[in-house]
Amino acid sequence: MKAGVAVFFTQYSITPTSLALALEERGYESLWAPEHSHIPVSRNSDFPKGGALPEKYQDVMDPFVTLSVAAAVTTSLKIATGICLVVQRDPIQTAKLVASLDQISSGRFLFGVGAGWNSEEMRNHGTDYSTRMLLLKERLEAMREIWANEHASYQGKFVKFSEIIANPKPIQNLTHR
Repeated sequence: MKAGVAVFFTQYSITPTSLALALEERGYESLWAPEHSHIPVSRNSDFPKGGALPEKYQDVMDPFVTLSVAAAVTTSLKIATGICLVVQRDPIQTAKLVASLDQISSGRFLFGVGAGWNSEEMRNHGTDYSTRMLLLKERLEAMREIWANEHASYQGKFVKFSEIIANPKPIQNLTHR
């Protein structure tokens, strides 16, 4: 069995470097970091686990930053987004972030993705909650095109860009479904 640990890194949590080193030393397979860009003060979306929303959701650090420093101090620990809220991110820039992190980690990056639950947070990013799953699908397809092709383009309902060159490419084959 392979075991991983998921942590909301905040200014009051253990640091990503300390935890990554401790996990690798103890033989853990992976370290997972979630994301929320912000939590709207006025929110009607129910917390999926019920009850009050824990403070760590509004305080969580960016997963690409925390996982980058974790990758820098380890050699075998896989680093992962758990989850990356793709519907709140630009697909071209996210493709570059993912490929860059896969490169600096020597192919140890796991790209966990999702559409999210907080409709107000999504709305602040210009995402319509009712179409988020189609947007997620298109952004993932667009990123796969970028990773797979030297000259990439994509024409969907929500995601559109003409031919671009975007490097680096990931070490791993992230183009499969």
